[in-house]
Amino acid sequence: MAMFDLSRDELAAYRPELPAPPDLDAFWSQTLAGSRAAGASARFERVDSGLSVVETFDVTFSGFGGDPVRGWLHLPAGAHAPLPAVVQYLGYTGGRGLPHEVGVWALAGYACLVMDTRGQGTGSTVGDTADPAGAGPGAPGFMTRGILSPDTYYYRRVFTDAVLAVDAVRSHPGVDPQRVAVTGASQGGGISIAAGALASDLVAVMPDVPFLCHFRRATEITDESPYSEITQYLKAHRDHIEQVFATLAYFDGAVLGPMASAPALFSVGLMDPICPPSTVYAAFHAYGVRHPGTRKAISVYDYNEHEGGQGFHQAEQLAWLRAVLA
Repeated sequence: MAMFDLSRDELAAYRPELPAPPDLDAFWSQTLAGSRAAGASARFERVDSGLSVVETFDVTFSGFGGDPVRGWLHLPAGAHAPLPAVVQYLGYTGGRGLPHEVGVWALAGYACLVMDTRGQGTGSTVGDTADPAGAGPGAPGFMTRGILSPDTYYYRRVFTDAVLAVDAVRSHPGVDPQRVAVTGASQGGGISIAAGALASDLVAVMPDVPFLCHFRRATEITDESPYSEITQYLKAHRDHIEQVFATLAYFDGAVLGPMASAPALFSVGLMDPICPPSTVYAAFHAYGVRHPGTRKAISVYDYNEHEGGQGFHQAEQLAWLRAVLA
C-alpha cells in the first residue's frame, strides 16, 4: 500500500469543519445518567489464570441500560495498592479473550481492565458479552446497527459501556480512582477518544490508529472494512444518506474529541487503508479544542498500514504514560 491520502504537510493542516449536533452534550449526559441509574455495583471474582506474576479477576459491570458487560481486571501480583489503572478497549470483532492472555500494562505495574465489546468476540480473541438491543435492517457487521437514529445506534451502547468501565475500575480497592487512563487500537482507539470526551477526570488517553473518526471522508476514500459496511448500506438505502451521517455525528471521534481535556498520545500509519490518515488527523486536531492548553501528541509511522507502530509504539506509550503520571 502506497501513501494514498493527503501529504504530510496537508495532514498537519487538516482541520475539517465538522459541526456538532446542537444537543450533543445533552444527548450524552442523559444517556450516561440513565444507564448509571439502571446499574448495579461491579463484581470482581478472582480466577486462576495459571500465571504467577499477575492476579486476574473476572469482572461484570453494568453498561448501557444496566446490561451486564464482562471484562478482565489484571493486577501485578504483590503490588502495593492503590495502583494507577489503564482501561483497554478492543479492536473490531475482538473480545476480552482468556484470563491468561495478559497484555503489557499489568506487567508494567498498572491495574488493567480489558473491556469486552458487546456482541463482538469472534475475531482473534473471544468475547462473553451479549448485545440485547437491535433495530432495523443493516449491513453485515456492527457499523449500521440502528444507524437511523442516535438513540438506537450500536455505538451509543458501546461508548456508554466504555465510560461505565472507567466507573467500574475506579470502584476496585486496588485502584487509585484519580489515576485512570484509557487506551485501545483501531475500534479501541475510537472508543478511547469517546471515553476521553465523556468520562471525567482521566489522566491520559491513548488512541492508537483510531477508527470511528470523520466517517463521511472515510467512506469516500477507502473501500476497506469496516467503513465499507456503511458504504454498502447506503448503496442499498439511497434515501438515507443524510440521516445516516446525522446519526454518526454523535459518535464521531472528530466531533466528540473537542470535549476531552486529558493529555493524549495518538498514533497514525500513513499507509493505513482501514483508518485513513486524514481521518485520524481530523480527530487529533479536534481533540481538546474546548479546553485550551490540552496536551496532545501524535506518533507517525510513515511506512506502516493499520498495524501502526506495534511494539515500537507500545514502548512509546509506556514511557509517555510514565512521564504523565510523574
